[in-house]
Amino acid sequence: MDSRTTVERAQRFRQLHADHQPLVLPTVWDAWSARTAAAAGFPALTVGSHPLADSRGAEDKEGQTFEEVLAAVRPIIAAVDIPVSVDLEAGYGQRPADLIAGLVEIGGVGLNIEDTVHSEGGRVRTTQEHAGFIADLRAAADASGVPVWINGRTDLFIYAEDAAGVLDEAIERLRAMEQAGADSVYPVKIQDDDELLKAVTAAVSVPVNSTAHPVKHDLERFRSLGVGRVTYGPLLQLALTDAMKDMLAPWAP
Repeated sequence: MDSRTTVERAQRFRQLHADHQPLVLPTVWDAWSARTAAAAGFPALTVGSHPLADSRGAEDKEGQTFEEVLAAVRPIIAAVDIPVSVDLEAGYGQRPADLIAGLVEIGGVGLNIEDTVHSEGGRVRTTQEHAGFIADLRAAADASGVPVWINGRTDLFIYAEDAAGVLDEAIERLRAMEQAGADSVYPVKIQDDDELLKAVTAAVSVPVNSTAHPVKHDLERFRSLGVGRVTYGPLLQLALTDAMKDMLAPWAP
């Protein structure tokens, strides 16, 4: 994709976040799902690492290399004429500048970056370490001339026995990511907890991303809680899996 088109899509992506509260980004994994979501009227998309891996027979949690991910995502971005963000997990052991360069080269205009470092045994980056990684991504994106949208993710709630017990630490981490240049923040695994969602949306000035199930959740609820951005993670693909099983069951031997 030529650089002018990538810049235009990145600028459009940024404006969409301002225009929609929340901005819903269907999580896709191949050209078919991307075209289907675009045809349904969505103005932008995101590629999820989990559904992408499942569609390719690979493992989530960086079971693919960065080069393999780029090769798989390139035709997805080329299949639609709307902005596409890409889940880059924890970065595949790459330098931030190389992540930005690879993403921009295939026409990607946004990214997720999480604090669970799968290439290092699943350890969790410290607050300052993760903020530093995001700051380096921001600097590389600015240097590239493409206003890449950075969605900083934390997995603290996933690992906590008591999610409320890590709220203060999570908020500290979200604020550090915002200060480092994250355009939105993504505290994973609290989509069903109204109090936690309200607490984190009140704590930062950038949009808070929440995971949603396309059937079981309600958009108006997320809007009322102050969520600024919604993605489906693996839940859209899982919902389609359930629907496909139901359709096929009467035909099975």
